Amino acid sequence: MTNTTLSTQVSTKLNKTFYDRQLLESAKTRFVFTKYGQKRRIPRNNGKQVEFRRWELFDPKEAVCGLQEGVTPTGQELSQTSVTADISQYGAYVEVSDLLDMTGYDDVINDSVELLGEQLGTVVEWVTRDAISSGSNVIYAGGAQSRDEVDSSKPLTTTDIRRAVKSLKKAKARMFSDNGKAPHYICVCSPDAVYDLQNDNMWQEANKYASSEALYSGEIGRMFGVVFVESTECKVFEPMLVNSVAEGSTKSSIVLQNPLTAEQVKYIKSGGNIRLSGSENLAVDITSLEAGASTLTLTKELDTAPAAFTAVLSDDTSDSADPVHAALVFGKDAYGVIDIDGTDTIESIIKPCGSAGTSDPLNQRATIGAKVAGFTARILNELWLVRIEHGVTA
Repeated sequence: MTNTTLSTQVSTKLNKTFYDRQLLESAKTRFVFTKYGQKRRIPRNNGKQVEFRRWELFDPKEAVCGLQEGVTPTGQELSQTSVTADISQYGAYVEVSDLLDMTGYDDVINDSVELLGEQLGTVVEWVTRDAISSGSNVIYAGGAQSRDEVDSSKPLTTTDIRRAVKSLKKAKARMFSDNGKAPHYICVCSPDAVYDLQNDNMWQEANKYASSEALYSGEIGRMFGVVFVESTECKVFEPMLVNSVAEGSTKSSIVLQNPLTAEQVKYIKSGGNIRLSGSENLAVDITSLEAGASTLTLTKELDTAPAAFTAVLSDDTSDSADPVHAALVFGKDAYGVIDIDGTDTIESIIKPCGSAGTSDPLNQRATIGAKVAGFTARILNELWLVRIEHGVTA
């Protein structure tokens, strides 16, 4: 019999496998948007660009498919549409002192790996969410014609869902059919949207006697051939610049209640509109405007000094300052993602005390890190994914 000694090297490999698995499981708990995309992988040493593909449907017109007696028709050609995207890397780490590792009550490495998994899982979700929330196929709730008209009086309703389903059906969007379940589309919406939907009479009737087993994690109901999945990471479009006018404002200068952020200054300098509630756009001097500024100098005076606490908005058509939520209704293969379900793509990186060499001469610092080696997400078919922009009541 051969004796095998469990060396440090072997032990490290075993721990590596364990921590990678723990990291992936922690990341998976955050995945909602990511799991429904068409999966692709990039083989090693094949560049950083991934290609997603779909076949174009044949034309069903009678003029194309009609046969003449004894005449062989012209053959059709297969056609594919491809979408390419470059992958990016994401990662984070924490530094742990040797004293904390020796004296802490908790398992620092285990807990750090779990926290990093949740963090990277959320980052990957946001990357996917932002990519698929940028499509052009949009429905505005409550009959609104643009995002500017959406406010708290226009929450998500079953009518909006039916409009989205109609759009997908007309576009012949493919349905999901997991585990032998009835074919269905998926709607991912926020807890705020779910709250409003549950007040909808049609929703209440459709789900009153529902007893079917949930198909997906986070599933909260089904109707109109749509499975509803809740996510806390749904896209919310915040007003770019919502502020208040403070006392001390004059006809030629506006004193703001809150200093401007760098993003707001960038928006203003790029030509973004600023207006007082119920008035025309303000002519703002941008020559010396910087982040942290609390005063807007006007190049054209107002007729009267503005009253205190009048809203200042970056919008030239609406006085609404309500955030706009996005619910996504989509079919199978509407968008694509890099498959991250594997340790080749998401990994834990643990550097023990002393591994940094001369930069850690007293072996005082260890690091626990995690990295997504490469990830991206892209819409593959605009017509197979509908974004419903809606307000929320609470």
